[in-house]
Amino acid sequence: MLDIKYLRNNRKEADKRLQDRNVEKGVLDKLLSDDEKRRALIQKTEELKAQRNTVSDKIGAAKRQKDDAAAAQAISQMQKVADQIKDLDARLAEINESVHDQLAHLPNLADPRVPVGPDDSYNVEQRRWSPADLKGRPAAFSKTPDWMQSHDQLGEKLGILDFQRGAKVSGARFLYYVGAGARLERAVYNFMLDEHRREGYTELLTPYMVTNESMYATGQFPKFIDDAYEVGKDQSMTLIPTAEVSLVNWRRDEVIDQSELPLYVTALSPAFRQEAGAAGKDTHGLIRLHQFNKVEMVKFTKPEDSYDELEKMTVDAENILQKLELPYHVIRLSTGDMGFGSAMTYDLEVWFPTQNKYREISSVSNDEDFQARRGHIQYRDDQGKLHFVHTLNGSGLAVGRTVAAIMENYQNPDGSITVPAVLRPYFGADKIESKD
Repeated sequence: MLDIKYLRNNRKEADKRLQDRNVEKGVLDKLLSDDEKRRALIQKTEELKAQRNTVSDKIGAAKRQKDDAAAAQAISQMQKVADQIKDLDARLAEINESVHDQLAHLPNLADPRVPVGPDDSYNVEQRRWSPADLKGRPAAFSKTPDWMQSHDQLGEKLGILDFQRGAKVSGARFLYYVGAGARLERAVYNFMLDEHRREGYTELLTPYMVTNESMYATGQFPKFIDDAYEVGKDQSMTLIPTAEVSLVNWRRDEVIDQSELPLYVTALSPAFRQEAGAAGKDTHGLIRLHQFNKVEMVKFTKPEDSYDELEKMTVDAENILQKLELPYHVIRLSTGDMGFGSAMTYDLEVWFPTQNKYREISSVSNDEDFQARRGHIQYRDDQGKLHFVHTLNGSGLAVGRTVAAIMENYQNPDGSITVPAVLRPYFGADKIESKD
């Protein structure tokens, strides 16, 4: 949620920054026009309520003086004022709802360092990384060997990914991990959680269903309601699209002791997404599923620390890829490609040799106080003044996509898959040759 005072006091600047986020020109004008009407109604209502109090005093005085005529006249005046207040209160409730709804649909403003552009073609690469010793694996960015198979083809041949039965049971873009496939997925997320714990994150096991209020607090509602799986007779609960929702809402409506800041938390959870806007896009394999596991990182920080913490969180995600020895690069997203609540986002994209391209595996974002305003998450400074915290979130990483990247980058000419060294203590073997 944006600060309405900032929008009022910096109208021209705010309008430019919102247009950079692909908000149509005129949207802010409509909001601020309604806001002016709202404030005028509030002022008029307060004046009438003050007048009502004055009339009430007159009624009391007239009754004490036993002046029935004056009392009757004052009571009649009181009724007229009460009717006016009732009408204004109804109009005020309506315009309050409209202003709030308009605010709720506005994205966060981008940090000035974010590249300005309408889409992902304006993203800027920050750095790229590849292991020095590929240990016999095909070099990243070189010609893909003829024997290489995509991860979904490889998984089906080895019998470790079963998309056909997943579709039979649940529909398209669901699957079963079988045998070594399930063990590899488990090894990956246990490794990730252990790494984040060593980096100072507190591990949580969170709810997988949340209230609509929780979805609103993190910016998923009302903007992305069509992508959510709502449940319950009255659709009052939602399956989480990411553990970010339950992690951020853990401290909703609280004043965090500043001694706790920065507060780091992490969680493994399933993520449920309808992907309503992604029809016909990335429908094969593990890239875009309706249900997938993800290890999420979230931070609560003081405003002055949040961008340093963004860099640290990005490094935390990179650490996973480097220890898995998977080639990747880091890009800074443009204003038109960032998520709704983000003020700055780094995407980590891992190399997929059979596609000859990088694919997103993590987004790390600073939402500044956007979520904290919605969720009323604050801290009190040394002078006792309340401030909104800044919240940050990042995938550490999307587990299914990590499994897919391992399968592609570590496959061998004979169709087997070498297990990355750091995963072997979790997996229990150094190679996958079948579902057993």
